[in-house]
Amino acid sequence: MQLWDQPHHDGSAMYVSNPTPELGDAVTVFLRVPRASGVTKALLRVCIDGEQALLETSIDRQNADEFWLKAGFLLENPVVNYRWLLDGSPSGYQWFNGTGLHTRDVTDACDFRITAYSPPPAWANSAVLYQIFPDRFAKSVDRPAPDWAIPEDWENKVIGRGPETPYQYFGGDLDGITTRLEHIASLGADTVYLTPIFPARSNHRYDASSFDQVDPLLGGDAALRRLSGALHDRGMRLLGDLTTNHCGDAHEWFRTAVEDPQSVEAGFFLFTDHPDEYVCWFGHKSLPKFNHSDPELRRRLYEGKDSVVARWLGPHGFDGWRIDVANMTGRHGTTDLNHMVSTTLRRTMAEADPEALLLAEHNHDASQDLQVDGWHGVMNYAGFTRPVWQWLKPPAAVPLEPGPFVSIPRLSGKDVVGSMRDFAAAVPWRAAAHALNLVGSHDTFRVSTLLGDPRLVTVAFGLLATMPGIPMLWAGDEIGQEGVNGEDGRRPFPWDNPDEWDHERLATTRALFQTRNQSEALRQGGLRWLAIGDDAFAFLRESANETVLIHASRADHAAIRIPARVVGTRLRGLAGTPDVHAEASGVVTLPSAGPAFAMWSCDPSA
Repeated sequence: MQLWDQPHHDGSAMYVSNPTPELGDAVTVFLRVPRASGVTKALLRVCIDGEQALLETSIDRQNADEFWLKAGFLLENPVVNYRWLLDGSPSGYQWFNGTGLHTRDVTDACDFRITAYSPPPAWANSAVLYQIFPDRFAKSVDRPAPDWAIPEDWENKVIGRGPETPYQYFGGDLDGITTRLEHIASLGADTVYLTPIFPARSNHRYDASSFDQVDPLLGGDAALRRLSGALHDRGMRLLGDLTTNHCGDAHEWFRTAVEDPQSVEAGFFLFTDHPDEYVCWFGHKSLPKFNHSDPELRRRLYEGKDSVVARWLGPHGFDGWRIDVANMTGRHGTTDLNHMVSTTLRRTMAEADPEALLLAEHNHDASQDLQVDGWHGVMNYAGFTRPVWQWLKPPAAVPLEPGPFVSIPRLSGKDVVGSMRDFAAAVPWRAAAHALNLVGSHDTFRVSTLLGDPRLVTVAFGLLATMPGIPMLWAGDEIGQEGVNGEDGRRPFPWDNPDEWDHERLATTRALFQTRNQSEALRQGGLRWLAIGDDAFAFLRESANETVLIHASRADHAAIRIPARVVGTRLRGLAGTPDVHAEASGVVTLPSAGPAFAMWSCDPSA
């Protein structure tokens, strides 16, 4: 059976009567059933208070090609999972959940989920982030280098590997960013995400020495106020980066803890043999790990209106936080306080600014951390980034080496879409819709370097602009900057050397993300897969008012042919894609050449 002939449901507004319900609200969910599926009857299985119930469905609407079933229930638990039991298979028995159809019994792990927790801020539904590493983006004034630094001219090369890497100082600052907001806005980005800005003894500043002020090397508190004000004047927003897992060994709290084992601050850390032995991030002694069992640490860092988290939010500061190493925060040995940390953070932020966004760094399966009232979303390395890399990267040997990171094999389209569906199905739709999608960051190689072929980079950017989630652009990717690893990719932005820019990449990036910003379906719609092959796939993003067809390929491939009853007879190209029209046979044939990315606005009723 073709995918377009299979039943469909997702958590978007087309399929859920109220995607942001409160506890006790009545919710109606809808199942789209193509007549070609053979399905004639369905029950809705819900799980309330730990017990299952099978609910009757009824027809909501229908036409010659499909009918829509509906069923309703009360949201009696903060999270309710559900799936559909259908006829239409040879056995007359099949389940439909977030990963598709199954002719056998399945666990609840990939059920659809709806949550009564307060939703993310409305602005995040349409956000496009632009990540900046402040030392390397733009400089407003020359400042003397600090004692820990290796001073560099803006045109100098970065040290991509070795002990000197964290100490190169190029001198980018916040006022420099303020002068470049027109460029950022031209990309379609509306939210600037800054890596840490607190004082530290490195260029990356993940080793904070204080949370009480903005690093004077970046212009201090006043520069943050100027940047925040300039963004807000444009209707844009600002996201900060906070390390709740650890601080630097030069941090004032840690220095007090080392000097006085009886101090309050000594309880903020996990000393095993005071003062020399303590738990730290991945064994790095410069990054002592916080002890979240300590109530005073929680109060100072993220609990209540006087905390670091609350103090830097507001009209002259940040509109939300990205939490560094969120997956490890509060976890050590037999202690797991991660959910407590995330829910407390969210409560504090909601009290300080109800419109604040909370995102978390996470490199693998985050599903268990997204079932509570904590992170609004996580960095989607597992469910988006790695699958995109795996599909588009050139063939190469796959090293199997010990360490924290898994190698990146080249996989088929069927495999990577399977991964995307698995990870999305494991979390509530709301979390998937607010996952931070990216094709590169300050911690990774540059996507241009990984993929090589500019056409493949366009495919990666196209998927970033069109998949559900919050897309994040890493500053410099839009002009084709290179880098073989995260440190090498942190090259200064060559503002004064436009000959180093890939201007075609810049134009393509602007076209893709400006198109996203103009499309309700791309920003907030559901996702329906139509065709999945090894070298190409196609899917729809759908809202009540708009349908967009997306086609991505990594190589030449057999043409994908879709019935006009699914996508309409006239497909209007978007972001430079040529129009396509149905053939006399009633079939739309998509281009077979690749690598390529295309998208069309379509009207299935036409």
